[in-house]
Amino acid sequence: SWQPAGKPGQAALWQAGGGDGTAFTVKAGTGDIETKQAFCDVQLHLEWRTPAAVTGKTGQQRNNSGVFLQSRYEVQILDSYQNPTYSNGQAASVYKQRAPLANASLPAGQWQSYDIIYRAPRFHGRQLTEPASVTVLHNGVLVQHNTQIHGNTEWIGAPSYQPHGCAPLKLQDHGDAVSFRN
Repeated sequence: SWQPAGKPGQAALWQAGGGDGTAFTVKAGTGDIETKQAFCDVQLHLEWRTPAAVTGKTGQQRNNSGVFLQSRYEVQILDSYQNPTYSNGQAASVYKQRAPLANASLPAGQWQSYDIIYRAPRFHGRQLTEPASVTVLHNGVLVQHNTQIHGNTEWIGAPSYQPHGCAPLKLQDHGDAVSFRN
């Protein structure tokens, strides 16, 4: 189950429903949500959908979100169907670190899937002994293959590692009505 990021025990404020009763949708301005459970290595199946209406939105403003592994390493969610943006910011990129091998995006309004196999970084005390890595299938297409993650997701600046343990999965409120299920 989900809770507001950094607010244990509170109820997530995103909208439940979505027609089939199984989806939930970002409620802009309410903040990111995270799992109550912490994870290290994880295999994750996630389905997401951006709104069908894209008028006037381009690039990173076109229905942006993300799934954060261990609350800090982002696999980008974005309507990347016929939407030029920087390569390592499109859907299925390890945000600002590695572009996907292909753009497997479906048109806006359609459900898309990520299958993510994630290996958490290893630390010995404060020393990184093995960086994190991720394999991602986007709509069944291999787009990240054992990709090394260079550190925390940063919007500006170089990624780096700080020692940490297991942490929740987090979904991003970037102000767009992106929906999730399964």
